[in-house]
Amino acid sequence: MSAGTDQGFLGRGWAFPVRLDQGGGIAMTGTGDEAIRQSMLTILGTARGERVMRPDFGCRIHDHVFGVRDAATAGAVVESVREALVEWEPRIDVLDVYAVADDTDPNRLLIEINYQVRSSNSRFNLVYPFYLA
Repeated sequence: MSAGTDQGFLGRGWAFPVRLDQGGGIAMTGTGDEAIRQSMLTILGTARGERVMRPDFGCRIHDHVFGVRDAATAGAVVESVREALVEWEPRIDVLDVYAVADDTDPNRLLIEINYQVRSSNSRFNLVYPFYLA
């Protein structure tokens, strides 16, 4: 697959959060792998039911915001993240998802997501902080 084809597959979209660029237009995500990373952050940062026109979009981790920081909550968070990314980000294969307690903040889980971009077989990881109330 050529680099041009790969970039077309990976896509490009609006930056999140939505904002204006220096020229006054809508700021766009980077190309390729950065677009995928932005998409993953959007999926994880959106609670199911939050989008009126697409109530099934998003991730159920927000259902656990009042959970106790224990193994059961961490397991539920991991499953919610894996399920959302498999459903909403078709450009990647989710390899592993871990949720570990953050030693510096008793109300935070660090969710580590290891994934592979399907078109290039490149592997990346993303650490997403999730705050328990």
